[in-house]
Amino acid sequence: MSGTLAKIAEIEAEMARTQKNKATAHHLGLLKARLAKLRRELITPKGGGGGGPGEGFDVAKTGDARIGFVGFPSVGKSTFLSNLAGVYSEVAAYEFTTLTTVPGVIRYKGAKIQLLDLPGIIEGAKDGKGRGRQVIAVARTCNLILIVLDVLKPLGHKKIIENELEGFGIRLNSKPPNIGFKKKDKGGINLTATCPQSELDTETVKSILAEYKIHNADVTLRSDATADDLIDVVEGNRVYIPCIYVLNKIDQISIEELDIIYKVPHCVPISAHHRWNFDDLLEKIWDYLKLVRIYTKPKGQLPDYTSPVVLPYCKTTVEDFCMKIHKNLIKDFKYALVWGSSVKHNPQKVGKDHTLEDEDVIQIVKK
Repeated sequence: MSGTLAKIAEIEAEMARTQKNKATAHHLGLLKARLAKLRRELITPKGGGGGGPGEGFDVAKTGDARIGFVGFPSVGKSTFLSNLAGVYSEVAAYEFTTLTTVPGVIRYKGAKIQLLDLPGIIEGAKDGKGRGRQVIAVARTCNLILIVLDVLKPLGHKKIIENELEGFGIRLNSKPPNIGFKKKDKGGINLTATCPQSELDTETVKSILAEYKIHNADVTLRSDATADDLIDVVEGNRVYIPCIYVLNKIDQISIEELDIIYKVPHCVPISAHHRWNFDDLLEKIWDYLKLVRIYTKPKGQLPDYTSPVVLPYCKTTVEDFCMKIHKNLIKDFKYALVWGSSVKHNPQKVGKDHTLEDEDVIQIVKK
């Protein structure tokens, strides 16, 4: 392990020494690729011994979405979690002796949302210290990450935590790079750019790919891409997760300062202790999770508005809905009747490929 860490430190030092300009872009690209490969070794241990990655700790996924909380020990994260879970809680805390307690599941707008504390993700977990690795495995499965910061010293902490998460291939509030990448058997590296590039040229792309022992591939740059973007696409194991910065302890600052914080993107100021502004935060959480609620209507009865079937926004077809209820449902499926914003008239007869929208009502008709 220490060998890899030493190599990482060496490359980071060399990158810090290297001035950024056109002449060095090529060299820096190479170093970044090497770094990405070494970091991956830390997160995914080489085979042999010690079980699989993240062995011995994975919290059973319950509910419709999972939110991970990250923050330094001193920022009031535990007060925040217990107050949030206390106010909206649905079940008592689970005990997970392996790592941590799960603060629980809250119910909001009919959806069950699991809250997970991700302890000790900081303090160099990405360098393989402590139980970092298991925590990361879980962090990568979250639908949303909340970074809890102390409003009096937010920026230093924010950087550290972001760097940690980035180091594990978690990309916050960003979309996958718009780069087409396809390996081939022969024909060399074929680079097409559909718009001007400020950082990547054929040389740099070739040297980054060579570092991955890729000598034949089609690469299409559809936006002004960086070396990091290209590396993310080649590594292919990045997860893109929305993130909200929760600034705690606002009872200790002035109204003027609060006004400024409100303008920072992805930020929500709260006071965990006084339970201030939880509503605002939950609203934003709901926005970022992009969940879709579908109400079911048994034949001849009124729709059940108390317990919606909740789907992630990328999987909202009638078929997805059926699969969420029971995998046999699709076998007997004849058609569905849908009321709501996804149809032109109410009710409308639809097939299994129809895409549902939030708060639609559905009745499944079986064969």
